[in-house]
Amino acid sequence: MPSIPRRTFMAGSAAAAVVAAAAPFARAQKSGGTLRFVPHADLKILDPIWTTAYITRNHGYLVYDTLFATDANLKIQPQMVEKYTASPNKMKWTFTLRDGLKFHDGQPVTAEDCVASIKRWGARDTVGRLFLASIGKFAPVDRKTFALDLETPFGLVLEALGKPSSNVPFIMPAKLAATDPNEQVKEAIGSGPYKFVKEDWQPGNRVVYVKNADYVPRKETPSGSAGGKRVFVDRVEWRYIPDQATASAALEAGEVDYWENIPLDFVPRLEKNANVKVFVTDPRGSQGCLRPNHLHPPFNSKKARQALLYMADQKTYLEAVIGSAKYYKTCPAIFMCGGTPFESAVAAPKPDLEKARQLLKEGGYDGRPIVVLDPTDSPYAHAPALVTAELLRKIGANVDLQAMDWSTMVARRANKSPVGQGGWNIFHTWATGLDVVTPAVNAWIGGAGEKAWFGWPTNEAIEKLRAEFTRQPDPAKQKQIAEEIQKLTYDDVPYVSWGQFVVPNAFRKNVQGVLEFGATLLWNIAV
Repeated sequence: MPSIPRRTFMAGSAAAAVVAAAAPFARAQKSGGTLRFVPHADLKILDPIWTTAYITRNHGYLVYDTLFATDANLKIQPQMVEKYTASPNKMKWTFTLRDGLKFHDGQPVTAEDCVASIKRWGARDTVGRLFLASIGKFAPVDRKTFALDLETPFGLVLEALGKPSSNVPFIMPAKLAATDPNEQVKEAIGSGPYKFVKEDWQPGNRVVYVKNADYVPRKETPSGSAGGKRVFVDRVEWRYIPDQATASAALEAGEVDYWENIPLDFVPRLEKNANVKVFVTDPRGSQGCLRPNHLHPPFNSKKARQALLYMADQKTYLEAVIGSAKYYKTCPAIFMCGGTPFESAVAAPKPDLEKARQLLKEGGYDGRPIVVLDPTDSPYAHAPALVTAELLRKIGANVDLQAMDWSTMVARRANKSPVGQGGWNIFHTWATGLDVVTPAVNAWIGGAGEKAWFGWPTNEAIEKLRAEFTRQPDPAKQKQIAEEIQKLTYDDVPYVSWGQFVVPNAFRKNVQGVLEFGATLLWNIAV
């Protein structure tokens, strides 16, 4: 992944708070205790390869480890790998694991586990599929070493193995990695810094992790998901509190330590509390997504999808969802704005409700209800669902807004059935910049049909350009390819961006060592 200049949407004391929160410890650490954490959603799916949901990705970072990792400056660093070699033409690679790697069941991590895990990940992930397609041979050499021979050039080998967000190429035992990629792994056995306590898992209420005493962290300073994953607490408890007022009150009262993805309505009050810090762990920001279902009417029609594009005024969404202008910006670029390497306004249309109304009609819309999934416990998906429902009505659509919680929606969006049989037409989500900033990682533009990300677009031209992007070493030519992909994206409309924004979090001031990154990381923290 190209390096992205560091930036922030925030200014003054808020930005200083970010830096203070992100700074790793510079002194001896207090150990022990329990970190009481309020996650942004309920954990219902344990398999971080089967789903791209961030709640499961965050769970994965606690339980599993990775071969390579991405630091806070978006540089790829070895993690489970001790050393690696590449031939001069970068077509042959070898990787050797570091000592002391053990799974939570006591078994050593082997090269076989790594190869099996990467193959399963590659069958699901947007970059992984391109990576696997370029490989001629991929196999263990001995218990600690595996080799990779490329059949066609692939310029992002380390970036793929160190992919920092969904799907993350987490390493699991080969017996679990043998699970069909389209089926969920039911056990959470990794080699990461925490162990998942399955018997204490209460979906809808609580998830428990305990320190992995066998974990050997790297010696480097922690940075992003790289470096030493040092664990200072004995236990992490996720306490799912769907009512936002209750979560805010619990944080202020000291009943919990850390609240993820807080609604902006609560920021002013929390900022006044001397015992609480409000901060942004990912100052690069996130992109909002309106995702139509390409398998069924009306959005199997390109014109109907284009209607969504002309309907969606980013400012309308951002004012409704985010509110405070210091936390958002409109952005015409598919690959993010703000100094990102592939930022461009090429082919970006202007909102036009009348044109949207006409396109919906030309797309064959027949008045049947359009099912919009509405996860009411997620402020960054619930509010855009309400905006979309209102805008759809303005362009002549009949809307069925179906309320549910986020985790139910995450399961429901995998349903490919027609609307009358439990399917759907539209859902909303968001992605950290880590997941959309290049054509290689942006899963929303992938055009692999039913193997694509939920919504299942098919666009072979985009897929061909994405593969070309991964083979192209010249940054100028990469940018040209990215612009061509953006033109195709605005024509075919695999998704609609509803804007760019940052998401604040909050923690009690006794919490120290929170790391700045585009995923929630719970090591390096003391309470």
